Amino acid sequence: MLKASDLSERIEGSKTLAVTTQVAEMRRQGISVIDLGAGEPDFQTPDEVREAGIRAIRDGYTKYTPVVGIFELREAIAAFLKEYGGDYSPDEIVVSNGAKHAIYNALLAACNPGDEVIIPAPYWTSYPQQVRLVGATPVILPASEASGFKISPDALRQAINPRTRMLLLNSPSNPTGAVYTRQEIESLVEVIAASGILVLSDEIYLKLVYDGIETASLAMYPEIREQLLLVNGVSKSHAMTGWRLGYLAAKAPFIQAAKKIQSHTTSNASSISQYAALAAFRMDDAKLESMYKTFAVRRDYIYEQLSALEGVELERPHGAFYAFPNVSAYFTRKYNGQSISTAMNLASFLLEEAHVALVPGDAFGADQNIRISYANSMDNLQMAISGIRDALGRLRD
Repeated sequence: MLKASDLSERIEGSKTLAVTTQVAEMRRQGISVIDLGAGEPDFQTPDEVREAGIRAIRDGYTKYTPVVGIFELREAIAAFLKEYGGDYSPDEIVVSNGAKHAIYNALLAACNPGDEVIIPAPYWTSYPQQVRLVGATPVILPASEASGFKISPDALRQAINPRTRMLLLNSPSNPTGAVYTRQEIESLVEVIAASGILVLSDEIYLKLVYDGIETASLAMYPEIREQLLLVNGVSKSHAMTGWRLGYLAAKAPFIQAAKKIQSHTTSNASSISQYAALAAFRMDDAKLESMYKTFAVRRDYIYEQLSALEGVELERPHGAFYAFPNVSAYFTRKYNGQSISTAMNLASFLLEEAHVALVPGDAFGADQNIRISYANSMDNLQMAISGIRDALGRLRD
């Protein structure tokens, strides 16, 4: 009677949120911790967006909305997608409680038990678990550091079999910061179009691209329009993580399915968040440039400092706000008689000795790496690097 479901036993909890919980507990105990584990902009939501949320409350927009979201917001999302070459009507969009919710809706709408979903690794920690939740099977397709953590068209082609239902693609990437160039995306699109599989494109970090790299949204390729389920939101681009507002854009069969599913789970996204997001889509992007440029400066600092550490190997991240260094050179070392043999060991050591919170790479399918979020102030990043350097220096062979 007191046993949890078999399904719940087959999935793991979010390791990134577990780190956040551990940090909160240490802080409650009065321990000062620098949290480089959270995938959350440290900037405030723009003033005009916050004001729009407050105004929505004052104007009484506090009731249920249509399950798919208010028309004005879906219209604004369609206009945004058009800027990236997408051709969507408001009726082809479902607004959800964050991009994570939109991904889950998409998987439920498109996959049957026994279907296989190809997930390039390293991957965002929730992808395989959500695939399992819908009864499908995650098929992990490793991408090496030598390839910049990106899969090749040939590797994708070879991974596809009669059971393959979908590719789940994320660019710019969490956790690696890898960005597929437009040419690389076009090569993958050729394989997707020829194979007939679906592709779920998680583009939540699309606006966070550095170094002048020309990338692309999959929305701009009409040859895969019917195969594409596109997810995005405002949490990263507009520093609106707590507002929980994302969306799915797709062809009618998947949208109608997602609408039915959401009608029986969460109904609509928060009405207040929807009006705030509407202001976000209508605001001048130039007002966000300062945040994006600050992330680029922090990226440069983190890359330079980590690359200079003995035993740390790091691919230069070109997007999002993460670095994903290989730290396996430390796996043969010890501190006070305790062995460091895994990324989890090293992350725990750095939390205890440097009071810096990181996420071990096994959460993302890469057990030789750790994820560092540089969505934090430069002062905190400098203190964190200093603490990491000192702590690593105390490890011995």
